[in-house]
Amino acid sequence: MDTGAGDTGAGDAELEQLIEGIGPRLRRLRRERGLTLEALAATTGISVSTLSRVESGKRRPTLDLLIPLARAHRVALDQLVAAPASGDPRVHLRPLRKERGSVLVPLTQYPGRVQVFKQVLAPRRPELVTHEGYEWLYVLAGRLRLVLGEKDFTLLPGEVAEFDTTEPHWFGPADTNAVEILHLFGPRGDQAVVRAGPSTATAPTGSP
Repeated sequence: MDTGAGDTGAGDAELEQLIEGIGPRLRRLRRERGLTLEALAATTGISVSTLSRVESGKRRPTLDLLIPLARAHRVALDQLVAAPASGDPRVHLRPLRKERGSVLVPLTQYPGRVQVFKQVLAPRRPELVTHEGYEWLYVLAGRLRLVLGEKDFTLLPGEVAEFDTTEPHWFGPADTNAVEILHLFGPRGDQAVVRAGPSTATAPTGSP
């Protein structure tokens, strides 16, 4: 009778290989970000000696160490562990169906940084809200109504809006049809930055 001992041994070896790869991966991330062990220790609350031992493989990484390190490096926890690929190259998005027919599709999974969503918003009653953060909206299809304080805007496909969410706001369809948008949301002060320079051609009179 097959006891499965061989499978268990192979699984243990694979697990050890994954664990051994975490330390070098953490060292590479830290160096890519130009951080010293001292700077990372100050951010995470983990001692320099512990960080050094984890990176060198002399200490086994545990969740209570990996979670603050993932936050400090702004990567998902599974990126530190580097779980083996399934062999399926497709990106599996998981739509979340919200109330009143709206759909939210998370496009990123990185904690502590700007999050990106694709949203289909069904008609709903405007209700102004405020919270910490910064938002950037790009209209893909339909007409988007954006209320910021006492101001009311209508955005068409290809138009963009960005605002501090501490200002009372609401957004949704401008009519009885659903609107499709890309939605970026980040911590307060962490906003989208335009890097492209202006066109060398002469801008039309009255352009923003």
